[in-house]
Amino acid sequence: MHDVVLLTLAEGAGEACCGAESCDSHARADALRAPVRACADALRAAGARVETVTAHSDKEVDALLARFDGPARDDGLTWPDGDSKARLVVAAATDGQLRHVVRRLVRRYAPPPSRRPADLASNRTVPDLPPLGVLPMGPPSHDLARQLDLPRDPAAVAAAVLDSAVRRVDLLRNDGGSVTLDGALIGGGDAGGQVLPWRGRVEVDDAVLSTGDEPLIACAVGNGSAYASVDGLPLLTSADPTSGEIEVAVAVPVVERSLFKRSRVRVEVRRARGRAVAVTPRDDEVPFVDDGVLGSLTRKRSWWIEPGAWAVYVR
Repeated sequence: MHDVVLLTLAEGAGEACCGAESCDSHARADALRAPVRACADALRAAGARVETVTAHSDKEVDALLARFDGPARDDGLTWPDGDSKARLVVAAATDGQLRHVVRRLVRRYAPPPSRRPADLASNRTVPDLPPLGVLPMGPPSHDLARQLDLPRDPAAVAAAVLDSAVRRVDLLRNDGGSVTLDGALIGGGDAGGQVLPWRGRVEVDDAVLSTGDEPLIACAVGNGSAYASVDGLPLLTSADPTSGEIEVAVAVPVVERSLFKRSRVRVEVRRARGRAVAVTPRDDEVPFVDDGVLGSLTRKRSWWIEPGAWAVYVR
């Protein structure tokens, strides 16, 4: 018999969402409880012991994740239990909420650089994180659940968790202390929807996509494909969350001049793949969205790939 915890983040416990996905209405909160109840009923019907938890703070999330700790190690590190029979299902209305749980997992299990153990893979800074069941509670869209071909129906989610088939997925860590599951889009527009060009140096491993001396329309950093285009302009063309590489693209406006025709502007897209990317803004503040969470880039930000670091239960 499996022990399953169904975790929901209370308003304010996770990361802020984009405006269109705000979870601040009581009516919406009531609607979100229905799939949780349906999933819990399906799990119990299959013989699982189910506990539903609503976490109101990171402290409560961390206390729940501690249940997935492995046996004490000689080196004193906190490590996940690879043989745990417990299951964790995250009921997420947005990708940002799922990301928040994965970020807490990373903070719990990533060893400090000074105590890096010999049994940690050379291309990783975190061990294999415990697999997660994902119960999507937002409207059907191009979210992570769809990209990873995860079930959306509560009963199907329950079946996937109990069947225990797992797919390991790449994770992006960054030097801002967070993680990225899908991707980030750097750049933005004004109140009227007009693109605001910005300048920044963009490097992918040894390749330089922009020196910072020319205006950029956007920079996409992708592990998945939700940030693959801007206003119909294709940016990322082969982002794959299991490839072990980051795909990065910058969109650059280029003015073409002719002796006999008026000048016109075309958009040039430059792409590269690699293990790490660094974006150094030349402007004081550049808006971005990362896994659906809004922010501002004010200094150099680096992302690097952690191959197969996190995992999901699949059907």
